[in-house]
Amino acid sequence: MSEPPLDVGLVNPVAVGNDDAVTDAAILAALVHAEVALARAYEAVGAAPSGTGDAMQAALNASAPIDAAALAADAVAGGNPVIPLVGLLKERVPADVRMWVHRGATSQDIVDTALMLVARDASDLVAGALRETAEALRAFAAAHRDDVAAARTLTQHAVPTTVGLRATAWLRAVRRAEERVDAATRALPAQLGGAGGTLAASVEAAGAQAAATLPGAFAHAVGLAEPEAPWHTTRWPVTELGDALVQAIDAAGVIAADVATLSRTEIGELAEGSGGGSSAMPQKQNPAASVLIRSAALRAPQLGATLHLAAAFAVDERPDGAWHAEWPTLRELLRLALGATAHAVTLVAGLRVDLDAVARNLAATRGLIVAERLSLVLGPVIGAERVAEIVGAAGEGEDLEGLVDEALIEAGTSRVDVGPLLDPANYTGLAVDLVDRALADDQNEVP
Repeated sequence: MSEPPLDVGLVNPVAVGNDDAVTDAAILAALVHAEVALARAYEAVGAAPSGTGDAMQAALNASAPIDAAALAADAVAGGNPVIPLVGLLKERVPADVRMWVHRGATSQDIVDTALMLVARDASDLVAGALRETAEALRAFAAAHRDDVAAARTLTQHAVPTTVGLRATAWLRAVRRAEERVDAATRALPAQLGGAGGTLAASVEAAGAQAAATLPGAFAHAVGLAEPEAPWHTTRWPVTELGDALVQAIDAAGVIAADVATLSRTEIGELAEGSGGGSSAMPQKQNPAASVLIRSAALRAPQLGATLHLAAAFAVDERPDGAWHAEWPTLRELLRLALGATAHAVTLVAGLRVDLDAVARNLAATRGLIVAERLSLVLGPVIGAERVAEIVGAAGEGEDLEGLVDEALIEAGTSRVDVGPLLDPANYTGLAVDLVDRALADDQNEVP
């Protein structure tokens, strides 16, 4: 009986079912694709005979699949999987094209290019999930544009807001993250510099003029951006993508944190479309999607920091360990982003609002949620000290409306209509306008 893969997601449930784009099989396929693309690039610059790449690909297609586990074991001796892979590829391709396997390249060229290919495909999925989440948020914000709720600052009731305005804050963050991920993905370059970043072997193989155009032809063959120069120790492609992925997970994490808080039993304003169960408490409907997203959001920043740490120690012409540290770190960050954003789509699409709970919580302070308004309106009429006395007494349980009426009678004025003054719906400021503006801005930004 064969051993199962080391990680099938048993302790990483946020990624389960969403990480096919970053499996070892996907990385192995990208490594092979990069090697074949290099041969096609030599064809494109006129160095290799026409049909070299097709012959290489046909031979590999006809061969048995490469054993990823065996390749990984063989990679230990040289520190990367390309060294044993090149030997396998040369064994499997026709003799007349063998010389074009890995010609002029170094292991880092193939590993970096393969990881950029995997990152591109995974990040496209992340950006797509962010777009779906944003579309669901647009609908949610519009549906709850006028639903007045308690805003909370530092965990406490602050002033009235609307459910829709809170959702537009989520929407703007998700759209911004989508833009960042998409921009970073489109900028991912191929890597081709040869042993020391000089392309010396390519010059020997194809001549200086052809070698100068080879990286561009290689980039075209694999479908990545053309590099300005070899970037063996210039790691911005990795760190900029990493930062964008962290931002995407952050955006999903804020939504998840708000939903987890507002779905607490004693608050109950929001609920996921289908809550998770409990092994011991059958009455529970846990916010499972929010919990999984939060698990990713707690881990992602440290992974992003590790990418920067590796970039800062990318010394000489090839880093001694820092480069190797990137591989699993970037893969895990992609994995978390894939999982978190996929769950965000489900979470937002099924999100439900309990308007009775929203109204109950809004009234929980018996009108004190508009205390700021009382200070602004009543201060000039009865004085700031008297307003403070009223707020203090109401906080002790006395009737706020009665206290205000009494104070106005004492002041000999009736020009303040107390009922509308204490209505939270009359103190939402520009909330509705801000929702409309956010939805209009988003509509204009959607291609």
